[in-house]
Amino acid sequence: MLLIDPVRMLPSLLVPLIGVLFVGGFSPRSYAWAAAGVVGTVLVAVIRWATFTYEIVGDRLETKRSLISRSIRTIPLERIRGVDISTPPMHRLLGLAVMKIDTGASGGKEEAKFDGVTLAEAERLKPILLRRAGRQEVPEAAAAPAEPQEQSIIAVPRGWLLYGPLSGAYLLTPFAFAGGAVGLAFQWGGDLGLGQDAALSAGEWLWGHPYLLLAAALLLVLAMPVTGGLMYAVFNWNFQLKRRDGYLVAERGLINRRSVSLESRRVRGYDIVDGLAERWAGVVRVWAIVTGLGDSETRGQLLPDVPRAVAYQVTADAIGPFRADLRPHPRVARKRRLFRAIFPWLMTALVALAGAWVSGLTLWWVLLVLALVLAALGIPLGLDRYASLGHGYDGARLSMRSGSLRRTQAVFERRAVVGWRMRQTWFQRRAGVLTLIAGVGAGKGGYAAVDVSKAQAAAFPAEVTPEWLSPFADEPPKS
Repeated sequence: MLLIDPVRMLPSLLVPLIGVLFVGGFSPRSYAWAAAGVVGTVLVAVIRWATFTYEIVGDRLETKRSLISRSIRTIPLERIRGVDISTPPMHRLLGLAVMKIDTGASGGKEEAKFDGVTLAEAERLKPILLRRAGRQEVPEAAAAPAEPQEQSIIAVPRGWLLYGPLSGAYLLTPFAFAGGAVGLAFQWGGDLGLGQDAALSAGEWLWGHPYLLLAAALLLVLAMPVTGGLMYAVFNWNFQLKRRDGYLVAERGLINRRSVSLESRRVRGYDIVDGLAERWAGVVRVWAIVTGLGDSETRGQLLPDVPRAVAYQVTADAIGPFRADLRPHPRVARKRRLFRAIFPWLMTALVALAGAWVSGLTLWWVLLVLALVLAALGIPLGLDRYASLGHGYDGARLSMRSGSLRRTQAVFERRAVVGWRMRQTWFQRRAGVLTLIAGVGAGKGGYAAVDVSKAQAAAFPAEVTPEWLSPFADEPPKS
């Protein structure tokens, strides 16, 4: 850690150190100050390493930091929801790992973090920390825990990494790199003697050569699928989903290898997600719906982009199948989707037509044509949004689906439902529909069936949880 911490802090210190050297004119004093900064980072690393300890005491984990004041954090083992082990590049070279402990009590932030334990120590601690009530005592000789039983559910073939750009999650990577480069240039500009005048001159020169800006934008657009696919492959390389000792374990990553464990008995269902491009290619992504899981968008991923049939088979084997057809929503829901997809662009076209009539500027005509094209595209988009609506119940699990550009189908167990909520906007009241939300003690906390009829909103909760509504039913008349 005395090597890792200074190297990790180096990027944030690089600009200040170069600034010290430039301001000091590369004199012996400036070199001395730069050296003092490097020594300071090493001292900080020493303090972090020397003042942190951890200990398993009975049924709890204690972490301690003691420099000027002493800080002790106690985490009951029964509260631990997951353990995330990752190996960044430098850690991997040195045989170390980063272990994050999640209790679900801190939102997306881990409850405790062991940065720099050996990989063997992380693997030793993992089964101990994931134990539950009924096995309270931790033996002194816990260095050799029982070998966990492991069963492979799926190993994603590397050829399926080609589906990565379809998700769109990493397509903006070239623009992020370009923005970072511009920001770095502005940061270094002052240290290198390039002030605001130089930046304005460069901007005026580029404005006078618009074809260069167009070429740069075109290159960034062409680079989107390539760089997006590479980033997707780096993060999801050799993705494996396993069942190990009562946990679902997802392992992935090329540079930073990551292993995430989800307790099977706390998994309540799954989200199947696809976008338009993924739907055309027949692939989907899958996330787990887990009680008490922080950072579920990252830690809860069960599958990257895989063929739809494979996703259904894996979720059925790992969690459980959904054995019912989704029920369609009323036709008024289709009218609402079409109206919302078309009307804004028609209003934009009307404004553009008025502007073109008054001013005659070409820009208004361009806006008019663009708005009309988008309004026309809104027709299939609205129809697809309606076709994506649906909800169902198979006696054991519920499912609710909505969306088009990003369509999500949630499948969760009946026992996960903790309440029902009905929501109706003014426009929904006029249309005679409403939104039915199933409160779930896992995942997002609630999943919605959008624009259902009043009959469906009354019948569906009565079908899923009849015992909740029976006390409020009218008693039969006495004879």
